[in-house]
Amino acid sequence: MSGGPRVALVTGGAVRVGRAIVTHLAARGWAVAFTYWGSAAQAQELANELDAAGHACLPLSADLDSPKDCRAIVDTTLERFGRLDALVNNAGVFPRTPLADLDEAAFLAVLQTNLIAPVMLAKLAAPALGAVGGGIVNIVDILAARPIRHHLAYIVSKAGLAAATRTLAVELAPAVRVNAIAPGIALFPDGYDDETRRRLIAQTLLGRAGTPEEVARTVEYLLDGAPTMTGQVLTLDAGRSVPL
Repeated sequence: MSGGPRVALVTGGAVRVGRAIVTHLAARGWAVAFTYWGSAAQAQELANELDAAGHACLPLSADLDSPKDCRAIVDTTLERFGRLDALVNNAGVFPRTPLADLDEAAFLAVLQTNLIAPVMLAKLAAPALGAVGGGIVNIVDILAARPIRHHLAYIVSKAGLAAATRTLAVELAPAVRVNAIAPGIALFPDGYDDETRRRLIAQTLLGRAGTPEEVARTVEYLLDGAPTMTGQVLTLDAGRSVPL
């Protein structure tokens, strides 16, 4: 087993919440491999920033819908760093899928990215994670338990990932801990207008949105600060899911 810093693999790490997770873990001394797809410029920019700060990183272009690519990113991370201590399944898609327009192909495409790929990555990474007592953190969504209209495929995929979190915790115990984070508003989709943002914030008890950095700090907590926690989903939604 290689010495040196602990190593995390973060999917979808070039932009948005994933970028915050990568940046936070790197600042805490982790070596971080991160995947991107369609965000090559942002991935290179992030890699340059981390390199300049003296942080070890490895950007990996990968189509997570491809079993070959999923295996390659785990293998390449291990070849580069010699170990793997954490897998953060952050990458996902958030399509609008009204039931009247939903077909099987579109449904399966969302499940592939948001559910099947994270489970298969967990399986592929499990031997290396188990060798060091590592952990997995899955990013789910409060909508998995509080559905809204017109996003059936997304919500089912995230509910499946929450269930997979608990099941993987059973399957991989005691060597690997598996937990999840369910954000409410960590970062609004780019297409949301000001009125939509105000309306959603008004539905929270605290009257404010969360941040990608809050999610990143919670990832660190699950990896480092709660050594007996496994099979749990932590909710970060400013109280939005509390009232009926």
